[in-house]
Parts: sequence; structure tokens; C-alpha cells
Amino acid sequence: MSVKKKVPRIDYNQHFDSRAYLKFFEVEPSMHGFLPFVLRHLNNTFSSGNLKGKKLIDLGSGPTIHIIISASKYFEEIVASDLTSGSRREIEKWLKKEEDCFNWRPFIEFVCEMEGRSSRSPEEVEQRLRQIVQVLKCDVTLENPFHPLPMEPADCITCSLCLEEACEDEEEYDRAIGSIAALLKPGGSLVLTDILNQSCGVMGEQTFGCLALTQSQVEETLKGHGFSIKEFDTQPATEFEKKYIDGDPFFYLVAQKTE
Repeated sequence: MSVKKKVPRIDYNQHFDSRAYLKFFEVEPSMHGFLPFVLRHLNNTFSSGNLKGKKLIDLGSGPTIHIIISASKYFEEIVASDLTSGSRREIEKWLKKEEDCFNWRPFIEFVCEMEGRSSRSPEEVEQRLRQIVQVLKCDVTLENPFHPLPMEPADCITCSLCLEEACEDEEEYDRAIGSIAALLKPGGSLVLTDILNQSCGVMGEQTFGCLALTQSQVEETLKGHGFSIKEFDTQPATEFEKKYIDGDPFFYLVAQKTE
């Protein structure tokens, strides 16, 4: 696979600004292509009843919880995880209802509206998340992303806007997918969202490099680690989103571990 990078990968422990990242989530939903796109897909994926079980792991959560809102109805426990202490702290602040935590209520209300007749109230969703979510440190470039902690294989793994930002090259991306496969039970599912053809992004004052991949490159890597692609959909970036990224389009993928 060819690799296109304009700037080097940043040291996320040193330079990732969780609060600056969260500003991306503060604007009107109409300015986003990605957020409504991924939230609708997540609702459809989990409400189908095909993806459920004991444990879901969200790898590279950043300082966010929007990816696990729909899933919280279908799993007994959820692990939110990130490399940086600042991101983990932002999630913990929300779980503990601390005064300066980020306001995720608009996203929860959006999901509740999509759930329709079977909808939980926003308060019920918040209570559920605070009951079942634990926050752990992870590094997706390690063979065991939760080293030194052992991790029981999960029924489902979600991973959003993480791998192409964390992996330096094709080989590291391949190893990361292999590590994800090892964290899944046989027959378990991976829900992966990211950006195709992205070589760099902007966050606050920081420009960071990304691993630019095509759809076929992503699919072939997954197939090489025993995944069967069940769904692959794309969404063009809006003009607002193009201020932050140079890639296009966003993608949403569901794959099942077959080996």
C-alpha cells in the first residue's frame, strides 16, 4: 500500500488538546456530515439486534462518548479507552457529573429521537452509561493495547477516528488491525469509522499527520486478519469539516471476525 503523509505524527501524550478537540462537537449538527451519518449508522447497526452481548470495547475514544450511546442499550459493560490522560479525564468528568464536563445531552437526545417508539429517555441513557462504562488507558499500536492489563475478548469493538491518526505506516496499521482481531471473540464484530485519503488534520493550533488509505486498502487489511466485511458506507465531508481535515470521504464499516 502506498503511504501519503504531509506532516509527521504528533506525540499525542504531549500535544493532544482534548478541549480543543471537543470544540468540533460544539457547533450545530447541520454543519457536520460525519456526526449525523455515524450516529444514524450506529443506531441502525445496534437496533438490528445482531450486535449485542456482554462486553463492548471502544478503542481510542478520545474525550468523547457519542460512539457508545446507541450501543449502551445492548451490552452489559463498555470499556471506553484512550492513550492520553486528558481524554480519559474528560470522559471521567462526564461519568461523575463534574461541573465543567462536556455537555453530551444534544447527542443523547438525537439518538433517543432515532430510537423512536422504543426510545429511552435521555436521563435513562445517561444513567445507563454511567452504570456500565469504565475508562482505561490504551495504545492501539501495542500488541495488547491495554498492556500490562489482560483483557477478556469482547463481543464488539468500536473504533472511530483513531487508527489512521495513530499509525505511522502501513505495517503499523496492519499490526493494529491484528491486535483488534485478538481482542475480539470469534464471530465478534468490529465497527470502524474514519476518513479515507487523509494525510493531515488540524486541531486547535496543532497540525498532525495521518496515514492516507483507500477503501480497498482498509478492506484488504481487514480481510488479511480474518474479517468479513458486512457493510461499508461513505459520507462526503462538509465545508466546515474540510477546515479540519484534508481527506474525503468519511467511512463507516462493520466487519465480523470469522476466524
